[in-house]
Amino acid sequence: MSGITVEKVRKTFGSFEALKSVSLEVKPEEFTVLLGASGCGKSTLLRIIAGLETESSGVIKIGDRQVNGVAPRDRRIAMVFQNYAVFPHMTVFENIGFGLRMKKAPEDQVKRQVEKAATLMHIEQQLPKYSGQLSGGQRQRVAVARALAVEPEVLLMDEPLSNLDALLRMEMRAELKGLLAESKTTTIYVTHDQVEAMSLADRIAVMHQGEIVQYDVPTRVYHEPATMFVGGFLGNPPMNFLHLDAAGKVGGVQFTRPATGSAEAILGVRPEDIEIVDENSGDALQAKVGVVELLGANSQVTTTVDGQVVRVTARPDITARHGDTLWLKPTVERIGWYDKHSGHRQVA
Repeated sequence: MSGITVEKVRKTFGSFEALKSVSLEVKPEEFTVLLGASGCGKSTLLRIIAGLETESSGVIKIGDRQVNGVAPRDRRIAMVFQNYAVFPHMTVFENIGFGLRMKKAPEDQVKRQVEKAATLMHIEQQLPKYSGQLSGGQRQRVAVARALAVEPEVLLMDEPLSNLDALLRMEMRAELKGLLAESKTTTIYVTHDQVEAMSLADRIAVMHQGEIVQYDVPTRVYHEPATMFVGGFLGNPPMNFLHLDAAGKVGGVQFTRPATGSAEAILGVRPEDIEIVDENSGDALQAKVGVVELLGANSQVTTTVDGQVVRVTARPDITARHGDTLWLKPTVERIGWYDKHSGHRQVA
C-alpha cells in the first residue's frame, strides 16, 4: 500500500485562508485521524487529497506519484462519507460491486472482490438483501465494503460514523480499526470526536484554524499536548491551566518553572493527574469546592484555586460538598508548562 505526502498545501476561498501551508506524511498502512472542531480545515484537506477540491498551492503525493491535477478516479483512492449513500434499488452485492463495474472489471473479479470485502466486514450473509432490509450499522458496513472492494491504495473517511446512534457508533469504532488493519489499507479519517480519534488512530493530526498544531501518537497528544489549544480540546474534562503569581505560587504552593521557559509560564495538568489529599502537606493546593458530579465510575469535582477553575477526576464515593475546602496535589511528572503568549508547550 502507498503512503500519503502533503507538502505545504494552502487553500484560499477569496480572502479566507482555509489551509495555511499544511504538511503531513502518512506512512503506508497507517491509520491517521484528522481531528478538530468544525471549520478547522480537516474536511477541506481530505477533499484536496481526494481531488474533489483544488489546492491553491502545494504538493500532494500518493506513494511516489504526484497527483496534483489528477482526477479523483485516477488517484487510486476510495471515500466513505457521513451520508454513505447505499443505493436502495440495489442488493448489497450490487452496491459493493458498483465501483468495480464502473471500472468495467470482469464479472469473476467483481464476484471475488465483493465476496472478499463482504467477508472482511462480516456482511457476507447480507449479499442478496436490499439496503432497506439492513440496519444502520449494516448499511455503514456496506459503504466501507464498497470502498475496499476496489482495492484502493488509500481510503479516505469523512465523519463516517456520525449518523449512527451512540451504542452502534461504539461497536463500529471497536471493529473498524482491526478490519482496516487486516485490509492493509492506508487510511485518513476525519472526525470532530476526540474519543473516535483516540481509539482509532495510529497517529492524530490535531487541526486548528487551518493548521496542524500537533501530529503524534494518541498517548503523546493526550499526555503531552503541544499547545494549550490541544490540551483544552482533548479530554473530558479538558486540561486545567493555572496562572502563577510573580513569585511562582498558586494555591499557596511554590512551583519551579522550566529554566528554558518564560517567567510567565502557565501550569497545565489533567484532571485525573490531581490527587485529593486529606490535609495540607505543604505541597498541596488549597481549593474551594463548587460542584461535585457523579459520572458512574468516577466523580468530577469542580473547584476554584485562587479564583481559577480546577477540575479533578475523583473516586465516585467522594463526600465533598459545595463550599468545602479540599487539598489538591498534582502529579509532578505529569505537569506541562505553556508559554503565556504563544500557548506552546515549553521544554523542561
